[in-house]
Amino acid sequence: MTSKLLSLLPALPLLLLGACVTPAPPPPPPPVMVAPPPVAPLAQTPLTHVSPQDEAAPLLAYHQSLRRMAQGELLKELSGLSLQQSTPKLSLQIGMILMLTRGTGDLARAQAQFDSVATSNEQAAQSIKPLAQLLSSHCAEARRLSEANEKLIAQLKENQRKTEQLNDMLEGLKAIERNLPVRPPPQSSAQGGR
Repeated sequence: MTSKLLSLLPALPLLLLGACVTPAPPPPPPPVMVAPPPVAPLAQTPLTHVSPQDEAAPLLAYHQSLRRMAQGELLKELSGLSLQQSTPKLSLQIGMILMLTRGTGDLARAQAQFDSVATSNEQAAQSIKPLAQLLSSHCAEARRLSEANEKLIAQLKENQRKTEQLNDMLEGLKAIERNLPVRPPPQSSAQGGR
């Protein structure tokens, strides 16, 4: 029996190593293939439908062309548009011109044009309402800045007027000082004792 054990002795490290090795894990199950949900066919949009971008793009291009016009050209364009029948698109165009003419009250009139489109229930206004709201808020901000600018200008004029008054008073005091008789210097007490 000892000779059998001795014959197994050289193989003992291999047997021990084999006992230490963990068996390989079983292969993972194959992935389950899930079919994608069926894609619903896209609804066909009629050719007459116009997206908001399609309505806004020509108006934005029109605004850019207005910005290159001189005041006389803007007033001529405004005159021509005012002869046409009122539509939401026309109201936006008129408002865009009024934003640029900047006459007295023109910003308020432009904002009123934009607000009329933004609150309109007409079908023609639905696609351009976001643009009207944007332009209206732009007008409100421009009006706020214009009013703040006017207040600053009024304050500046008032400060200039006060500065001129103070300068006049200072010049008057200098004139009075120049006309005062020269006083003799006071005699010192040392001179009086001699």
